[in-house]
Amino acid sequence: MRSAQIPVTDPAAGLRLTEIFYSLQGEANESGWPCVFVRLTGCPLRCTYCDTTYSFEGGERVSLQAIMDQVNEFGVRHVCVTGGEPLAQPNCIPLLKQLCDAGLHVSLETSGALSVQAVDSRVSKVMDLKTPSSGEQHRNLMDNLNFLTPHDQIKFVICNREDYDWAKQQLQQYQLDKLVSTVWFSPAFAIDKTKATLPAFAWQLADWIVADRLPVRFQLQLHKLLWNDEKGR
Repeated sequence: MRSAQIPVTDPAAGLRLTEIFYSLQGEANESGWPCVFVRLTGCPLRCTYCDTTYSFEGGERVSLQAIMDQVNEFGVRHVCVTGGEPLAQPNCIPLLKQLCDAGLHVSLETSGALSVQAVDSRVSKVMDLKTPSSGEQHRNLMDNLNFLTPHDQIKFVICNREDYDWAKQQLQQYQLDKLVSTVWFSPAFAIDKTKATLPAFAWQLADWIVADRLPVRFQLQLHKLLWNDEKGR
């Protein structure tokens, strides 16, 4: 599951699925909307702050039609395809198209380590740029910037001042705020079994953004504040 792709390209083979659940979207432009989440299995990255390690392996192979049927049963407009890294499975691409064809508002959460070129243009891509603290900075596929549109988003998960300075440099060098609708600076949460602990530097991060007058949006993950990292929420 840590390979660059799960080599199944026949749409009839479906996708390896960790879970489908219904909740509130906790981040990005759709934060607060009731949303169906399609969490695919597998990821080639191992970020230090990952909060969905249970999706790295296992899961169940499900047909694209079965996924569509489950999504439609919830009767809501917003759907988010996430992981793991959903683009590690090539059949994610036809799934995204089918969701768009069904008239749904589709977002894709992706690490930025795999090409987004083939993603349907109707999808709102929420793409990470991995900061130094992630341990996966070297995996950033900067060519992906060529395939982003004004309704896409870029997210930096920030753990300390080094991450902030690096993210600010990327923002300015590539003029990221002019490429996408929103650039997010999000502090990493510390998680234990009972609560999500807001990082002490979250207040500092907010102050740094204000002091530097950055054209970014500060973000706290709503679902962590409400439900910690409870699976299926």
